[in-house]
Amino acid sequence: MTAWLAAPYVRAVALVIDLSGREVAVRRWLPVSVAEVATREVDLPTRHGPVPARLYIPDGGSSRTWIVVPGVHGGGVDEPRLARLTTRLAGAGYTVLSLPLPDLREFRVVGRSTDQIEDAALWLLADSTLTPQGTVNLAGVSFGGGLTMVAAGRPSIADRIDRVVSFGGHGDLPRVIDYLCTGRLPDGTAQPAHDYGVAILLLGALPHLVPAEQVAALDAGIRAFLVASMADGRADPQAQRLFEAARRAAASLPEPARSIMRDVNARDGSRLGPMLRPFAEAVGGDPALSPERSPLVRAPVFLIHGAVDNVIPQTETVSLAAFLKAHGHTQVSSLLTPAVSHADPTADVSVGDVWRLVSTWVAIGR
Repeated sequence: MTAWLAAPYVRAVALVIDLSGREVAVRRWLPVSVAEVATREVDLPTRHGPVPARLYIPDGGSSRTWIVVPGVHGGGVDEPRLARLTTRLAGAGYTVLSLPLPDLREFRVVGRSTDQIEDAALWLLADSTLTPQGTVNLAGVSFGGGLTMVAAGRPSIADRIDRVVSFGGHGDLPRVIDYLCTGRLPDGTAQPAHDYGVAILLLGALPHLVPAEQVAALDAGIRAFLVASMADGRADPQAQRLFEAARRAAASLPEPARSIMRDVNARDGSRLGPMLRPFAEAVGGDPALSPERSPLVRAPVFLIHGAVDNVIPQTETVSLAAFLKAHGHTQVSSLLTPAVSHADPTADVSVGDVWRLVSTWVAIGR
């Protein structure tokens, strides 16, 4: 009986270690095997056109089906962190659809991405060989976490979602934009914001900031900066070349685009924030972008967030959990943990922090 009760925790410890990407000695002693996994590339049909995706199907059958939606990142299904997550989930006995969304890969946080998550769920649910249980589970990371929460509440799928997990996601996008622009949390305390988030959302405001004929060139320059920022610019020669291209782009632009690009290159949030903030609603106000502005998710919800997150602040999980509970949702679990930063694992955490994360994974897996 004791071994039976402990087994889910042993599996969750192994999963947490494997997802960290680190070599941890104790992992060798955990009696948890990982299933062989077959993969299949698919062009998933959506109302906005086909989306390249990858199916992971474990040998020996599947107990659940998951859709995993990463955040804003130029990488596709082979992006190392995403591939590690999806492969390991499949190895735990789940069918997994890895769904990097085209707009998020282009640094755009827009409502059609939510439509595509909904369409992906409908596509899976229409195939009983992929969803023999008749339901699907959703997991989203970063901005993908907030969009996944919105999709889960859509009437077409709301009653066929088994559970929803958001890692470092948001509840209200304009509120996140306000934080990124000011470095102030909703309670008035200060927490310096990451310039990367400002630059991403600044793309949506460009038509409000520069003449129409300057938008395309400024958009391209900011994207070059964002692509370079995804790598360690000190160690990656390609990133250095991209940073240099962004600096050259600034010099070639007319005003006011030139000054904006210069501020992006300088990572000057003190200048970029006041430019973006007046357009927070124009950029992020679409209800399709925010769980707190959309039909309520009905499935059990698990919110996991870094204890200090300077892209999507940790207060978003606190606010979203409170919002869901205030509107009658009774199955909401939230965890703020130093074991992750924004969407990446961290080192040097306490045994208690690891245990709380493991316990959350056990609850997700039930």
